Amino acid sequence: MVNAQIGERIRELREIQNYTREAFAEKIDISTKFLYEIEVGKKGFSAETLCRIAQALSVSCDYIMFGKEKRYQGSEKVICVLEALEPKQVSKMQDILKILYDICGSV
Repeated sequence: MVNAQIGERIRELREIQNYTREAFAEKIDISTKFLYEIEVGKKGFSAETLCRIAQALSVSCDYIMFGKEKRYQGSEKVICVLEALEPKQVSKMQDILKILYDICGSV
């Protein structure tokens, strides 16, 4: 029952983000058959696979496993954006984030 609920969440998120099963399986480096088995609740998966699924869907592992977001909801999306930056952009982004943090702290 638990695997079926987890698989259903994964399938729903995948479809909302317009991934075909084939494209999503390739993105998270598993076979299409294995993804199908996960989505219908026939198979479990490793923590490593869970992390790849959550990152690819921009949700927390908590949401995949329990249907609830953790306290810092949305932080994965920020992390995904930061990971996509080129090295010279990272320094500039750190400066921007520091300014925003300081502004929020003084409000």
